[in-house]
Amino acid sequence: MSAIIVPDLPRHYPVLLKEIISIISPQYGGTFIDCTFGQGGYSQEILKYQDTKVIALDRDKDSKKKADIISEKFSNRFLFKNKKFSELDKIKLKNESIRGVIFDLGYSYTQIKDPKKGLSFNFMGDLNMCLGINNFSAKEAVNNLETKDLEKIFKFFGEEKEAKRIAKKIGKERQKKEINTQKLVEIIEKTKRKRDRKINSATKVFQALRIFVNKEISELINGLIAGTKVLKKDGILVVVTFHSLEDKIVKYFFKTLSEHKSISRYLPKLDQPETSFKLAQKKVILPSRKELNENLSSRSAKLRYIIKKDNSYQIKTDIFEKFDHLIQIENLGDKL
Repeated sequence: MSAIIVPDLPRHYPVLLKEIISIISPQYGGTFIDCTFGQGGYSQEILKYQDTKVIALDRDKDSKKKADIISEKFSNRFLFKNKKFSELDKIKLKNESIRGVIFDLGYSYTQIKDPKKGLSFNFMGDLNMCLGINNFSAKEAVNNLETKDLEKIFKFFGEEKEAKRIAKKIGKERQKKEINTQKLVEIIEKTKRKRDRKINSATKVFQALRIFVNKEISELINGLIAGTKVLKKDGILVVVTFHSLEDKIVKYFFKTLSEHKSISRYLPKLDQPETSFKLAQKKVILPSRKELNENLSSRSAKLRYIIKKDNSYQIKTDIFEKFDHLIQIENLGDKL
């Protein structure tokens, strides 16, 4: 999410739930993949329809507690895997006709509130940010990477305008003492010259570190490609994003799959190659006013979806080349 200031909500709300159910139409049955299971909001809603089956994934092992409860109730129609969604196409799905693949790229309230995960500066836990199946933590990144590397992470993953100043200050302060969550927030607040009244000063740096630690750029790209591969004809890929970087990647990916590229306008329409996907609507779907009033954390959510037109498995896209500069920044983690 772009902002991790969390209101004291009594439970987790699955964002844009009504819109997603309307798009994927589970009332007609079929198998659906919930790539970001979390607290199981989407999975439970889909399973209300008798002829459905859900395969759920989540890299966070804590999600299994909720998954076990659902599994007891729907033992023949629900399967949970503690895996990253980039590994989706490695799951055996030969006998499954996948009608929908859903990605909700936000985090559940329980994850953000968990001090062990250290996702939020509102709940002063360890400077961790690992969501499961990670190679290093935010603490290791902040205390060990070169300041020029931290600057890149803050600038490109958090869109932080004062990335250089913050990175330099971190470099000075960590020579005295190891940087923890409280110290990092303090450094950011004292270093930033311009304050945004709408969001906390630390929001963008925390977003950047979370993306970096969990390799969210390559995860998303690989997950999207895997999702499009496993879909059958007329299957739908739905993605809910929460910050501009995610949305930019999803928008570009959908465009490359559904539009003709470098086709001359003078070429006869019959000679133009067919695309394997179609955008039912180009305009992004936003939460309703009612949802915004009931669930403040949905305010930055954007929903996009794409429909598969055939049963092809091969996906042609230049998305890795397009976002290579971001993947290179992710790879700075190899130094740790």
